Amino acid sequence: MKKILTFIGLALISNSLYSQGSPDYGSGLKLNLNQQGDKYIRFILWDQFWVRNTEMNPGSMVGGEPTDNSWSLGNRRLRALAYAQISKRYMILAHFGINNQTFINGGGSGTSGTGGYGNGKKPQMFFHDAWNEYAVILPGEAGKFSLSLGAGLHYYMGLSRMTMASTLNFLTVDSPIFTWPLIDNSDQFARQLGMFAKGKYGKLEYRFSLNKPFATDLIPTNVTDPAKAVAVDNNGNPNFSKAGYVEYQFLDEESNLLPFKVGSYLGTKKVFNVGAGFYHQKDGTRTSVNSNIEKHDITLVAVDAFADIPLGNAKNKMAVSAYAGYYNYQFGPNYIRNLGIMNIAASDPNFIGEKAIAGAGNLQPTIGTGNIIYAQAGLLLPSQAEKPKIRIQPFAAYTHKNFEAFDKSSSQFDIGANWFIDGHHAKITTQYSTRPVYTNPMESPKSKGEFIVQFQIYL
Repeated sequence: MKKILTFIGLALISNSLYSQGSPDYGSGLKLNLNQQGDKYIRFILWDQFWVRNTEMNPGSMVGGEPTDNSWSLGNRRLRALAYAQISKRYMILAHFGINNQTFINGGGSGTSGTGGYGNGKKPQMFFHDAWNEYAVILPGEAGKFSLSLGAGLHYYMGLSRMTMASTLNFLTVDSPIFTWPLIDNSDQFARQLGMFAKGKYGKLEYRFSLNKPFATDLIPTNVTDPAKAVAVDNNGNPNFSKAGYVEYQFLDEESNLLPFKVGSYLGTKKVFNVGAGFYHQKDGTRTSVNSNIEKHDITLVAVDAFADIPLGNAKNKMAVSAYAGYYNYQFGPNYIRNLGIMNIAASDPNFIGEKAIAGAGNLQPTIGTGNIIYAQAGLLLPSQAEKPKIRIQPFAAYTHKNFEAFDKSSSQFDIGANWFIDGHHAKITTQYSTRPVYTNPMESPKSKGEFIVQFQIYL
């Protein structure tokens, strides 16, 4: 029977560890290509479904009716990933799926109404990643040093740990989004076309890439006062971007087989890392003053730290997970991007009063020229049972943004808990989040809230 199973090569691996894309990762369907198991194809499938209640920005309407509050349902992510180690040096990877499908939007592009492709139906499936990779120097061949080179549509985008985060094992319900600072402007859902180098030197891990950003063509608003110029994404024939991230792993070493950084190990590793990264593109944005176009570089830098420390004995094991980062973003004068995850609202043309500058629904100033401080922490609670049916991990996060476009800075928080049925493979996450709402750029923002329940399962 063992030989038959090895020949067929289809195995459901133990899920004792939760680190996506490492030799220890115990999930997914694995098709072995040889008896040793070092040549294989692995498949990973996952879905994240949201039930959400949102306090709307002033001046919002849903389905043509003004509203201050609304419930919604949606597929936040529905994806598949496959990668093949076809020799000890050569690997290929493909990652595709959909994102942000609700009952009212996210459907087939350019359609509306009640037809087959109307309001939210039949969303576009696209590739998130597609690259080839070759191990020039395998671990152990040159002492402490290893090196792999790759090319394609890739996620080795430097800057920070959370810029390359796995979406399967977040501590909070989702990314704070600003850690993907180019999201769907000059990148394709946090990826660019290019070449990358990755590897380790002892406990030092490095990742660098050279990429051709996707073209952007937003037209800057012409102003007569230079102080009021607002940079927008317009890179024409884009200059190459350069990105990199280096971190020192003081305790357990993390896998770098895939780029996806783990958000919470649930006590299965003892990790403490400190890292720094950058992203730079010449002439990535433009402003217009007295009809004179000026180009501006995009220069982004970040420093961060990550810890995941198990506590207590094996039976009653607890774990602390924490992350903190400082981000400095330079996109040009007064640059700002207002984003809202699965925003279901539109602007109410008949609204009387001060509308949110960001726009309707749950839009908020997410990315801009300025500084951001972010921190999150969670505690995996102990369990007296040998095989607990549910493990609980309360968490909290804090974000402080100081953008050039506003006179006053903003603060926001997230608080919630993960309810683990089978680690990150089957979990429910509950979270309440606040967001800043500016109605005047010279005044302090007000605050609105959002409650989310996420159902996650992956294989």
